[in-house]
Formats: sequence, structure tokens, C-alpha cells
Amino acid sequence: MAVATTEERPWLGQWNSAVTSYYTLVGTTSLLLVLGLVMVLSSSAVTSIAGGASPYAAFFNQAKFAIMGLPVMLIATRIPVRWYKRVAWPALLVVLALLVAVMFVGIEVKGNRNWLGHGSLRFQPSEVAKVGLSLWLGAVLGRKQRLLGKWSQVIVPAVPGVFLVLALVLAGHDLGTALILIALALGAFWVSGAPARLLGLGAGLAAAIVGYVFIYAQTGSDRLNRILATYGPCTDTQGECYQSLHGLYALGSGGVLGLGLGASREKWRYLPEAHNDFIYAVIGEELGLLGTLTVLGLFVALGIAMSRVVRRHPDPFVKVATAAVACWVVGQAFVNIGVVIGVLPVIGVPLPLVSAGGSALVTTMAALGMVISFARDEPGAAEALAARGSVVRRSLAVIGVQRPGGLSDRAGRAGWRGRLGERRRSRGRQNRARGGRGR
Repeated sequence: MAVATTEERPWLGQWNSAVTSYYTLVGTTSLLLVLGLVMVLSSSAVTSIAGGASPYAAFFNQAKFAIMGLPVMLIATRIPVRWYKRVAWPALLVVLALLVAVMFVGIEVKGNRNWLGHGSLRFQPSEVAKVGLSLWLGAVLGRKQRLLGKWSQVIVPAVPGVFLVLALVLAGHDLGTALILIALALGAFWVSGAPARLLGLGAGLAAAIVGYVFIYAQTGSDRLNRILATYGPCTDTQGECYQSLHGLYALGSGGVLGLGLGASREKWRYLPEAHNDFIYAVIGEELGLLGTLTVLGLFVALGIAMSRVVRRHPDPFVKVATAAVACWVVGQAFVNIGVVIGVLPVIGVPLPLVSAGGSALVTTMAALGMVISFARDEPGAAEALAARGSVVRRSLAVIGVQRPGGLSDRAGRAGWRGRLGERRRSRGRQNRARGGRGR
């Protein structure tokens, strides 16, 4: 059977490039971030006006956190892998301290006690837990990769650490985040090469969490009705079915091309959390099926890029940590989309990088910045990025682009002494030219 070569299919060589993961991660993250800002502005203006605030209030708040997250993300992309390994254990200890603090001084919002802060300055430690747990599992399982055939090496300390974080998150009734953390842990164990029986144990834990949800739902009629609204007949169109139905109305009314950006009808206080958990429904209404498929495709591309890092990077720590982040970000996106299209019950999980939410946005950007740092560390990636930078500099030199002040690139690198010498030589050439004309 003939095998296609890179000469016959040039795109195949580009896909196998050492920097494909890097550019895909940067591109998809940037596009999702920009799309999120645009859709938060579109979906929140009406609600903000109704609340007596500026129509741009939610957008400015989201933009503020995006501006805060950008330097965090850029710094994370430049941190070497060895430093991430060093901070893994301290990161877990900080996460545990924050989650314990929530139990005593936490703020309850919409039935979930999972916030810390004062006044308008609040954040969710459970979001920080996703980053900390990803790092910690990468460090623990990566170091023990050759010993994972022994149950004692697998269980201690990884399993107790995961259980402890889950218990503290569940203590705040944050069931959605707990399920995402289970997916994160299962992805880490899977890539590390843990025994299949342990993965079965993790699946059993997920089933136990689901069972806990149903048992816990019995103590609150709103929680039980929320589940029945998804998986059973629900005639209460003004009650528990209301949000899910209006989410489907928004998706259905958008058609293929959508009603146009800003033209959503459901955001006029019909669809609760239109700028947050149900922003995907507003995307479907305003941008249509093409818009929703574009968002879905961006998350798929993000997952493929992270899977490339897992396959190509030789460090077990990077493999496990990247798999954990991938299961968190992409898995959470699929859960959110599943809620909006009516496949899953409403559990309060936002769409990463797109939904409004400060702590979720900053922590997601930090985690993706870490994965971008791993992609820069792939075999051959650093050299390829440096070579492309050299090509750009040479191209600018050819077309005569200079640094500010008219100085050459060489003088700019030489510091103030080089700049002073360049000016003196320039004046000397001008004086000689004037002298020659005078003669």
C-alpha cells in the first residue's frame, strides 16, 4: 500500500511540525477568549440595564479579568518544566488551605458555599483546585511511572489526595466541579499507565458521586425537579423546566446562520444566566448552527493540540499534567454544551474561556499557559520557534525596518555605547559628505 509523503501532501509536513501544538494552543485559546468577550457583551447588556447598571458592566468586568489573566498566562508560558515540578506539592497545600477556609469563612452563592472574598472581590478556590490538582498528579504519577504496576505505589499518595480535594469541594455542595475533578483525575491516571482496575475504581467513584447527587436531591425539591426536568416528563414550564426549555428555544430559533450578533430574543430576561452557564444557547441563537459548530470545533482542536503534547513530550510529568488539563477544559466544555442541549441536568458548569466568570477565566488561562509552556518544550519546538524568529528579523532587515530613532538592529543590541557610537559615525559620514560637496 502506498504511503503518502510530505512532498505529496505538504500539509502533512506542517501537521507533523514541532510547533504545531504550540500554534494550535495559542490560536484556539485566543479565538475562544475573544469570542467569549464579544458574546458576554452581547448576552449581558439587557440584564445589566434591567439591574440599573451600565450595559457594558458585565463586559468590563470580564475584560478586567481577561486583562489580569493575560500576564498570568504569558508568564506561565515562559516558566520551565522543572519549576512546575518544584511547585506541585506547595500548590496542593495552598489548594487544601483555601478549600478548608471555605468551610469556615466561605460565601454562599445560589446554594453553593464555594466562594472566598469580601464584597465584590470574590473568587472560587475550587477553580484553583483544578490547576493545583493537575500539577500535583503530574508530579506524583510522573515520578512513579515505572512503579505503577504496584497498587501501593498507585494509591499512595495520589488517591488519598484526590479524595481529600473532592471531599472538601463536595462539602461546599459544588457537585459540578466535583465531577470535573473526577474527569481530571481519571485522565491523569489513564495517561500515567495506572492499572485498569484503578480506573474502574475511579469510574465507580464517579457513579457514587452521581448517586450522592440523587440522594442529596431528595433533601431539596428544586434539585430533584432539576434532574427530573432533564430525564423525565416535566410539565412545569415556568419552574424547573424553564431554563432548559428557553435554552433549546434559543438554539432552535437561530437556524443555520443565526439571527445576527446582538439580535437574540431570549437574552431579554427570558433565559436565565444567558451570559454565563447558557451562553452557548445565545451563541446558537445569534450565530446559528455554524457558530455553535465553530465553538465545538475550537474545543476539539484544543483537545487535539493537548493530546499531541501528551504523545510527543518525553517527560512523564508533562504527559500526566497535560492530560489532566485536557480532561478538565475540554471535558467541562462538553458538559456545558450537554447541559444546554438538554442531554445533562443543569449543574452550574460554565463554558471555559467563553462564559462570564473571573476566577474561572484566570485559572483556565493560567492552566493553558502552562500547557503552552510544555508545547514550547517539545523536541525541536524551541529550535523551530527560534529559527522562525530569525527569519522574521532577517526579513525586516531586508526591507529596511529599523528600530525607533533610526538605529540599526545591531546598534539596538549593543546598548547605549553602541547607540552613541552609531550616532558619532553617522555625524562623521554627514560631515565628510558636506566637505566633499564644498570642494
